[in-house]
Amino acid sequence: MKRTLLYTIATLALSGLLAAPGYAQNPNTQGAGPGKVDPGHPRVNEVNAREQKQQNRIANGVRSGELTPKETAKLEKQENHIVKQEKHDMAKHNGHLTKAEQAKLNREQNRESKKIYAKKHNAAVR
Repeated sequence: MKRTLLYTIATLALSGLLAAPGYAQNPNTQGAGPGKVDPGHPRVNEVNAREQKQQNRIANGVRSGELTPKETAKLEKQENHIVKQEKHDMAKHNGHLTKAEQAKLNREQNRESKKIYAKKHNAAVR
């Protein structure tokens, strides 16, 4: 656990140090850039809203006792994978998502949503 925490901190520190300070911004992106969200970009906002909703569902499951710590850890791991994929995709397009990237993230979120439901209701997942 300590190793994972140290690895995460080191990765975040390095990514901040390696960022180009003079990164050229497109005036049409309203300040968006790698790792930043353009508040006016509907595809990014939709994906983020779904991520937040699913995080709330997981938190509710933990509070109500419907999710065990093991189930919660597994769900959170997949949620983190989706967030990393979104950040990677956004970094390629100056803080935006293409329609294809959004569709892929939506499919992943749909699968994750079904898993959350199944684990909260102790049903089998196909």
